[in-house]
Amino acid sequence: MPDYEPVIGLEVHAQLKTKTKIFCSCSTNFGDEPNTNVCPVCAGMPGVLPVLNKKVLEFSVKTGLAVNCKINMKSLFARKNYFYPDLPKDYQISMYEEPICGPGRIDIETSAGPKRIGVTRIHLEEDAGKSIHSPVENVSFVDLNRTGVPLMEIVSEPDMRSPEEAVAYLKALRAILVYLDVCDGNMEEGSFRCDANVSVRPRGQKEFGIRTELKNMNSFRHVQRALEYEIGRQCDLLDDGEKVVQETRLFDTAKSVTVAMRTKEEANDYRYFPDPDLPPVVLRQEWIDRWASELPELPAPRRARFLEQYGLPADAADLLTSERALADYFEAAAAAYNEPKKIANWIMTDLLRELNQAHLSVSDCKLAPEGLAALVRLVDEGVISGKSGKDVFTEVFASGEDPEAVVKAKGLVQISDASALEEIVDKVLAANPAEVESYKGGKKKLMGFFVGQIMRETKGQANPGLVNQIIQKKLG
Repeated sequence: MPDYEPVIGLEVHAQLKTKTKIFCSCSTNFGDEPNTNVCPVCAGMPGVLPVLNKKVLEFSVKTGLAVNCKINMKSLFARKNYFYPDLPKDYQISMYEEPICGPGRIDIETSAGPKRIGVTRIHLEEDAGKSIHSPVENVSFVDLNRTGVPLMEIVSEPDMRSPEEAVAYLKALRAILVYLDVCDGNMEEGSFRCDANVSVRPRGQKEFGIRTELKNMNSFRHVQRALEYEIGRQCDLLDDGEKVVQETRLFDTAKSVTVAMRTKEEANDYRYFPDPDLPPVVLRQEWIDRWASELPELPAPRRARFLEQYGLPADAADLLTSERALADYFEAAAAAYNEPKKIANWIMTDLLRELNQAHLSVSDCKLAPEGLAALVRLVDEGVISGKSGKDVFTEVFASGEDPEAVVKAKGLVQISDASALEEIVDKVLAANPAEVESYKGGKKKLMGFFVGQIMRETKGQANPGLVNQIIQKKLG
């Protein structure tokens, strides 16, 4: 049997974080009552004229700059013609021959090392509406709230050779968009959507195989599973002497299979032509220069800096730079207490656990980064024990209070006075002569027993390290 190689290209639709739609002033707010954010322009009424939202240009150019694209000084909107119930004009305003951004690239990390994925183009278009099907009533409804919401389509080159590389590309792209604050990256709400073009070919063959397009993948896990299934399906077809049909397929998330949806359209099926209601988009160099100056430090260079500046492990740098707000939180905490590795550990274990359980983002966190830094310092300096630190964290995460104030109010200050602890150790040893003899006879595991007794006597406030030292000194 031939050894097959998958060839994968991705088309990502990113909903831009503008307050209003691309060609009218209707709100883009998600979750509003159906058909409340609609006007004659986005509803496609006769005689209306679209007017381009300039913020859409800014966001798309910033994205192009961030992924090393050529910025086209002139671009053109076209009409993409097709009929669908939730497309009121029977065409979609998009870009075809003259997109706003040309070739670019995104570098990803793979198990085999760094890899560069080409970006073919970035173009703008309006979203269609949403069809809602009710099996119970045997009717379908159309919600036009989403019609005219600005989309940025980012098309990759077919440079990915495994589902893992495709997911790595998607995560890298999503991180860039979220860092730029041009898209919220919410896959479940559809503001970051992905279609995949996938084919297989015998390894070593230059020509591409027949490709299929995969839709309905609203999570990274679904993308991975859909690609794995489709690659296996195409390999089985070729092994059986059958041909792959060029078509669009949906991913059935319940069964983890892809199913045929329709024959794949080609560009000429859409009968593209320049939109007569919209003039060419002509950029000014001063706009591009200003937008370029506003770009933040992006995930990849920030990750590299975290590795070098803070000496973090690669997995910690990956996680902490995955979201801009999380990276900002870490840096603020590390600036308040210069123990970056300890700060990182508290964030990755305690902070992210509590955020996930509370379904909160870092931006919603009541505990300021300076508060976390203060808590880590209290534990490091022996003011409170590590166990007390965990308890205090839970409280200050919920309340946002100052950790030091909570420690004092609850009387949690750790006993680190050697003379005071010696008295308590003597008392515990005198009360347990049999265990003392056993310890001296070689049962060193009894150290835990003695420490436990002393912690009970001090209500958990004894410095455990100092207690161990005193016991060892007294018992040898």
